[in-house]
Amino acid sequence: MADLPFHDRGDFEDADRGFIAKLSPAVIRTVDGRVVWDNDSYDFLQEDCPGTAHPSLWRQGQLCSKQGLYEVTDGVYQVRGLDLSNMTLIEGERGVVVVDPLISTECAAAALKLYRAHRGERPVTGVIYTHAHADHFGGVRGVTGGGVPILAPAGFMRHAVAENFYAGPAMARRAVYMYGRALPRSPQGQIGAGLGMTVSTGTMSLIPPTDEIARTGQEETVDGVRMLFQLTPGAEAPAEMNVLLPARRALCLAENATHNQHSLLPLRGAAVRDVRAWARYLTEAIALFAGRADVAFASHHWPTWGAERVERFLSRQRDMYAYLHDQTLRLLNKGLTAPEIAEVVQLPPDLEQAWHTHGYSGSLVHNVKAVYQRYLGWFDGNPAHLWEHPPRESAIRYVECLGGGAAVVAFARRYIDENDLRFAAQLLNHAVFADEGNKEARDLLAEVYTRLGHGAENATWRNCYLSGALELADGTVPATLDTASPDFFAALTVEQIFDSIAIRVDGPRAWHERLSIDWHLEDLGERYRTTLSNGAFIQQPAPRDGAADLTLRLTKAQLVGLLTGKGVEGVRREGDTTVLQRLVAVLDRPVPDFAIVTA
Repeated sequence: MADLPFHDRGDFEDADRGFIAKLSPAVIRTVDGRVVWDNDSYDFLQEDCPGTAHPSLWRQGQLCSKQGLYEVTDGVYQVRGLDLSNMTLIEGERGVVVVDPLISTECAAAALKLYRAHRGERPVTGVIYTHAHADHFGGVRGVTGGGVPILAPAGFMRHAVAENFYAGPAMARRAVYMYGRALPRSPQGQIGAGLGMTVSTGTMSLIPPTDEIARTGQEETVDGVRMLFQLTPGAEAPAEMNVLLPARRALCLAENATHNQHSLLPLRGAAVRDVRAWARYLTEAIALFAGRADVAFASHHWPTWGAERVERFLSRQRDMYAYLHDQTLRLLNKGLTAPEIAEVVQLPPDLEQAWHTHGYSGSLVHNVKAVYQRYLGWFDGNPAHLWEHPPRESAIRYVECLGGGAAVVAFARRYIDENDLRFAAQLLNHAVFADEGNKEARDLLAEVYTRLGHGAENATWRNCYLSGALELADGTVPATLDTASPDFFAALTVEQIFDSIAIRVDGPRAWHERLSIDWHLEDLGERYRTTLSNGAFIQQPAPRDGAADLTLRLTKAQLVGLLTGKGVEGVRREGDTTVLQRLVAVLDRPVPDFAIVTA
């Protein structure tokens, strides 16, 4: 840490460059007064770094907490610090094209209002979604009700809905830890999320794109703004794209190159990202855009100015991702397992000295493990790990072998004294899982988690550690971000709607049920048959002839209504009407507040 270039103030100069005005106060509310964003709560970051935070993470928090309207270049503006992500505004012939309208409609509306206060009442004449993560489209109804061109990369709608839908409840629960949502914002608590400060908690929305970007090199013009696109699917997001504004000599990098090492597998959970492809897209971006951009900006953090600096920034980001991919593969092919590789891989000195390679959101340790998982999965080849007991059963046995809960706590104290907090946490985790009533173990584990959190450079690690400590003391905090908005449900395909039913079937309870339903989607002109047998809910489009137990004639909106509990009013039914009740009787409900640090 002493070798880090804290004397280099270049990022602070870039983060302040082009500043026009702040939102004051930087507090955004719903119409009924609920606070969905409060950037002023991070004012404490203007003080010197305390002993309860890693200086590098404190520095990142100082940079990310800067908020307001900024000029990027002639006709290109950003509103930063009013959500986890940035909203970019490109002035056209008649109005303004909005790029990535934040997470919440309330935050997006506030950002647009701040822009208009200083640039005039320009109408929104287009929208660009750079990729299929909710922090880049969820606020769209805060800037437009539709009726304008909305551009997005190929596959956007499918991925925008799917990532938040299938495993949505579990991701939302884990996101409570990742973003530190229950933590106080203070030098002892939550000080950011690496990519920004945190996620807003307002109204999420989604308007389907009107135009799809299907290939690299595709050009489009919206409101007189000419744009050249590079598709980057499977890197930071399953559907993503970079955008060059040739006339402005400005390059939008979406989330493919930001001022930190990104996560290949977010702690909230996701499909592992393809870092090999990611590095190659950055190589392609250099080839496509080098010398054609005097500024590069992204959907998070602050821009980089100067053609040479842009190319150097992209090259280092590329080298970082390529290096961690290749070194992980080199070592796994020598027989090292994921935890072993994570202990030995280090970035080259030139990359380590670049602030934007540091792991504030992702980290070298869990990115290496993600690469290993992508290629070899969870199993490390050791038969002892093939069929281990689940955590609580293992914990009971470990504690018994170590002489009981009191003995485990005593061992843990010894490791704490030796400053081996990592192993102390493992020991105390066993003690708590074996006996949740062991108050001494719980209190000591909370203390260890707090110390680990305060020492973490990575914001998401800090938030996870401190959230674990809080949960041990106060109990679980359920997820509060609801991705199941009406727009999300309306965007589901029929296949996804049936998938959502399938993953809720309580298998054992449905073992002996046999039923079939024909669904006639009259507004779509489509027919599906679903069957339930052996606890499996199967869908089949355009089924062969043959009678089903129940036939329902309805619209897609009515199908969504069934899913959301609005009943069968207006749905025409033929056959055994008890079939629907029997199906509903075997459906399970997600648990929004499942335990994480206790059994």
